[in-house]
Amino acid sequence: MSLLDTRVPAVLLRIDRNPFHHGTLGAVRSLGRAGVEVHVVADATGSPVRRSRYVRRMHPPPLPGASLDDILTVLRRVADRIARPAVLIPLDDATAIAAARMRDELAPSYLLPAMPRTLAERVADKAELTAVCASTDIPYPVTLVPDSPAGIADAARRLGLPMVAKWSRPWLLPAGRGLRSTVLVHSAQHARELYLRTEEAGSRLLLQAYLPPGPDRDWFFHGYADHAGTVRAGGPGRKQLAWPRGAGVTAVGCWTPNPQLRALAERLTGELGYRGVFDLDFRRCGTTGRYHLLDFNPRPGAQFRLFADSAGLDVVRALHLDLTGRPLPDGDPMTGRAFVVENYAPFAALRPAPGGRELAWYARDDRVPGWAMWGLWCRHVSRRLRERLGATPAAPAPPLIPRAATPALTSDEKASS
Repeated sequence: MSLLDTRVPAVLLRIDRNPFHHGTLGAVRSLGRAGVEVHVVADATGSPVRRSRYVRRMHPPPLPGASLDDILTVLRRVADRIARPAVLIPLDDATAIAAARMRDELAPSYLLPAMPRTLAERVADKAELTAVCASTDIPYPVTLVPDSPAGIADAARRLGLPMVAKWSRPWLLPAGRGLRSTVLVHSAQHARELYLRTEEAGSRLLLQAYLPPGPDRDWFFHGYADHAGTVRAGGPGRKQLAWPRGAGVTAVGCWTPNPQLRALAERLTGELGYRGVFDLDFRRCGTTGRYHLLDFNPRPGAQFRLFADSAGLDVVRALHLDLTGRPLPDGDPMTGRAFVVENYAPFAALRPAPGGRELAWYARDDRVPGWAMWGLWCRHVSRRLRERLGATPAAPAPPLIPRAATPALTSDEKASS
């Protein structure tokens, strides 16, 4: 018998159109294996997720640039088809922010954690996050927000080169314009060129002190803050390999005990009154040894399935259990367990894993999405090679790593909120 209330379906929501988003597949499998009816509101074009045996139905997502009203209309249409309350699980920052702001409008069709309606937006905004860290005494890299092109040179002198350039609200970045949410810049001129695209980017440019990567320096913490604010499920993980190397998403991660990181996560979410799933990224300073918070994602991280404990509890299952009034089982941490994204780290997927391992795409009980991913990945790599060799460019290829989500909030809505 499932621990989860299988009478309550789950709706996974994502506007980001990256077909290689393995976190969506992880959520589908986690809930589907527990007997929950899973609906996915996301772009199905070429996506391996739609091939999963655990997807009950794919639904068309809001269009890129969707307003809050547009997202609400789509979710109400899905709710009418399901015809009973469902747990809503946003899988990118844009939809997490929209769902938090529309919680009252979405009830009673959808179950969502109760927290301040603007908190998800506050922690996802990288400029606001600096103030959050200062108020909660969480280490954060020195960050400057230039207000003019002339301020770029001053920031470069104060921070040193290279430095990190970030757009404060990456979910507002326009698709297909070559803007990345985070870039390592090696000159003031490069930073100035980015600053001049501020209006196009839709949010402020931040310049941040660069903390070099290195062994044992990149960490993440996934968790679920329940209705009482207690952090359940999840745990601390060490990033062993990134794609691209040194600055990208987790390609190989390991569940690694770290009481200091847990204490930081619990203090941060507790003081904010945060409720729901969260994903924190940290980098340890090689000089001071302190863990600096780089990102606060108010939704499941793509590698959340790393933290499935001995009772089978992960953050997505914890969310469903808590919102349906069911107790969360007490399992033991599976420390030493590994998570590997096969298309980013194929050789790591073949090495022995004495602590256990979960693959992002392949699963014995759900093989077709993995096969579909490799077909899609090979076509993607072939297109990229043709472009680099100077051949006539093919149709635009999907991005190598997850892009920032398309806008969930329009400029008018931001101004009126």
